[in-house]
Amino acid sequence: MKGGERPIIVWDVPTRLFHWLVVALVIAAYVTLELNWMDMHAWIGEAVLALVLFRLLWGFLGSDTALFSRFIKAPGVAIRHLAHLFRREPDHQIGHNPAGGWMVLLLLFLLLGETLSGLYVANDVADDGPFTEIVPASVADAITRLHAIFWYALLAAITLHVAAILVYWIAKRQNLVLPMITGRKSLPAGAPLPRLGTVLRAAILLTASVLAVAALATYS
Repeated sequence: MKGGERPIIVWDVPTRLFHWLVVALVIAAYVTLELNWMDMHAWIGEAVLALVLFRLLWGFLGSDTALFSRFIKAPGVAIRHLAHLFRREPDHQIGHNPAGGWMVLLLLFLLLGETLSGLYVANDVADDGPFTEIVPASVADAITRLHAIFWYALLAAITLHVAAILVYWIAKRQNLVLPMITGRKSLPAGAPLPRLGTVLRAAILLTASVLAVAALATYS
């Protein structure tokens, strides 16, 4: 550790669990799609939707570094940050950097669109989605096509996200993955400690999200 720095917790347990569970579930969604295990694919989609709803709530009621108001900056700020993308410099960012914040929003939007559109999907392999019968066939077909578009857009965004992490690691010597595993970063001694949300609050928000998805999935 460099002199004058100390390890502090920047990512809380709920945020880290959300991140890695979504990673695992998106991989599982890809595998089940390729294997044509559509019932399991649908269950995975519902689990992702519950996690995304939780993350949206956590973005307003969670820890400082999880709050949208803290890490969503003006587009110009993100562009100026990217102008220094290949400059080697220490990582003193508490939470997401300005460009990373917009990537978080993009990924959440695509995950939400993919999972919500999945509730409408009907095909020859799986059962109809829970809302398929309440919309005209032409609308259901359009939403089914949109579901595929969201999927490929999500894969493209994930590829860009991984590429950015590699660029930060190689060009800037900044490891963005390890803090999302341990929760800790080495920051200047004077860096403020982020306020952390409680596990109880996270559990309540997750329970509410799961119940909401269960109600949507069983709607008829």
